[in-house]
Amino acid sequence: MADETQRPSRATRRWIFVVTALGAFMASLDLSIVNVAFPALERAFAHDARATLSWVLTGYSIVFGSLLVVSGRTSDRLGAKRVFFWGLFVFSLGSLLCALAPSVALLIAGRVVQGSGAALVLPASLSLLLASAEPERRAQTVAMWGGLGALAVATGPSLGALLITAFGWRSAFSVNLPLALLAWLVGRRVLITASPTSSAKTSPDFPGVALITAALALLVLAISEGPSWGWSSASVIGSFGTCVVLLGLFLRRSLAHPEPVLDLSLFHARSFSVANAAVLLYAMGFFSMLLGNILFLTSVWHYSILRAGLAVTPGPMVVAVVSSAAGRQAARRGFRPVLLTGFVIFSAGLLWYVARVGVTPHFLSLWLPGTLVVGLGIGLTFPVLSAAAVSSLEPQRFAVGSAVNQTARQVGGAIGVAILVVLLGTPTSASHAVRNFHHLWLFAALMTALAGLLCVMITPARSSATPSEHDEAIHSLVEEVLDGESIARPSPNRDATN
Repeated sequence: MADETQRPSRATRRWIFVVTALGAFMASLDLSIVNVAFPALERAFAHDARATLSWVLTGYSIVFGSLLVVSGRTSDRLGAKRVFFWGLFVFSLGSLLCALAPSVALLIAGRVVQGSGAALVLPASLSLLLASAEPERRAQTVAMWGGLGALAVATGPSLGALLITAFGWRSAFSVNLPLALLAWLVGRRVLITASPTSSAKTSPDFPGVALITAALALLVLAISEGPSWGWSSASVIGSFGTCVVLLGLFLRRSLAHPEPVLDLSLFHARSFSVANAAVLLYAMGFFSMLLGNILFLTSVWHYSILRAGLAVTPGPMVVAVVSSAAGRQAARRGFRPVLLTGFVIFSAGLLWYVARVGVTPHFLSLWLPGTLVVGLGIGLTFPVLSAAAVSSLEPQRFAVGSAVNQTARQVGGAIGVAILVVLLGTPTSASHAVRNFHHLWLFAALMTALAGLLCVMITPARSSATPSEHDEAIHSLVEEVLDGESIARPSPNRDATN
């Protein structure tokens, strides 16, 4: 991090904020745009099964989640500016590959490259932002940085629908190119070249990254292809079995390696373990619902992509508005009451879909109330879980704990999309399709309920800091990390055993 004497001028700090926030905006925008683009992809690649096309989403999530912690440590070792620019280049390359892809295989390959770039950009962007910010304004600055990520999620469906309607599905990927070019041009002039912040002599565990990536890919493959291959087939059983073996090897490496992908000592804190398990379950329901809602509107109600994108926009808008207030309430009243209230509201919105939404389109009387309730529930829960997951850790471990939490989120999302493929199947009529979507919404509600039950066990854990110091650190964590989908770099002040 830059010394006080090296801190840039106020005008330069504003431009640094623009550049780093643009990186977070691109990664968040790309996820929501691709959800909206999925029906167009199904039409463009009509001969490819939905299970195959789902890898356009899950491939990104798996690679992003697997590389996140290692990318943060790489940023510490090599310097955030260098890693940020490399991330922009890789993300742009992946976007270009996706935009030009003539086949699903190349499209998925491009998404894998994109996920690698996003994993490099996000930790480095936050590191650069913190290095330039005035200490007394860091909380506000990081909240604004994360707020732009929330804005991307909120505007992604409508912006993506407009782009896809006007220019086709390839524009959902090519839109990243001018944004990345702008970030690179401005970043060359304003970003600070700081010394690496990590003195670790051991390289991050890249073989561990390969093990966890392969394990997750096999798990998703077995789930998504189970209906077509047969759940008792040698391919599915072999995929599940190999996944278990690779996970065992990964955990063994994580115990032995000095710079592991997953710091297992973090899970000694019960609240950390419980909250991350809740994030995993919740993400399975949340991400399957996000894609499922778009597919329902386009395939059952036969909305155009533009109309479907606009129809789902009110929910993310509510999330963007509510998240900040949810963070303040969590800081004052504790995580558990806010989370449990949000879980109940989110489940109620999903059950509204099941009870009221059918074959006949009724946006104002049926869809809009449900999506507003769901948005309120998400705003009270999803961002709060990020802070709750690390609240029991020592303050110097908040950053690496937050990165692990984001990994759990991406892994849960990949599994959720794979389960969506199984639940939706291949319906033979409109009523059959509606029944399958009801099963999907019930699945999402079940995952939400299970996450809520786990969160009942969240209790503040003892910290090595004094109570007042720990409370102050928790409040700062909520203010700095909660409002945005923050991807924090691992702390250079970790215990030597990490």
